[in-house]
Amino acid sequence: MTAAGSLPVPAELQSPEVIRGLLLSARTVAVVGLSGNPLRPSHFVGFYLQRHGYTIVPVNPREPEVLGATSYPSLLDVPVPVDVVCVFRAPEAVPEIAREAVAVGAQALWCQYGVVSLEGATIARNGGLAVVVDRCMKVEHARYLGRMHWLGFNTGRVTSRRTGAV
Repeated sequence: MTAAGSLPVPAELQSPEVIRGLLLSARTVAVVGLSGNPLRPSHFVGFYLQRHGYTIVPVNPREPEVLGATSYPSLLDVPVPVDVVCVFRAPEAVPEIAREAVAVGAQALWCQYGVVSLEGATIARNGGLAVVVDRCMKVEHARYLGRMHWLGFNTGRVTSRRTGAV
C-alpha cells in the first residue's frame, strides 16, 4: 500500500492482527507531537484515545501540558512505562523516535497517516517492537473496537448478529 506521495508500505507494517492486538493490550500511549491546539489531528486523536480509556502521555517540548497531562520534551523523559509510541512528526524524525522507543522499553511504534519511515520501522522492529505505519490509531480503534465495528465494518459481513453469537 502507498501513502499519498510516499514510499510503498509493506503489508506487515499494517497487519490487522498486530493492530487489533495493540489496541486490546495497550493502556499507556505516548503521543509524540501531541498539540494543545484542538484543531490539530494529534489533539483529536489523543482526546479520542483518552475518552476510550487509554492513558495519554504527551511528548512535545513546546507544550507544558496537553489534555490535562504533563507534556515531556522527549520519550526519554517520560517517567512511566509506555505501551505504544504514537508518532505525529515528520518522517525524518522517526528513526530517532524509534531509538528512544526501544530505549524506554515500549511495546510498539505506531506511525500515523503520512508518517512513513522504513528506516524508523526497521530500527523499532530490530529492537523488538511491534510496528504500524501509515495508519491512524483512532480510526483503527473505531474500526475494530468502536462504533464502526458495531456497524459491521471489517467483519466480512453486515449483520445484526455478532461474530460467534448463537
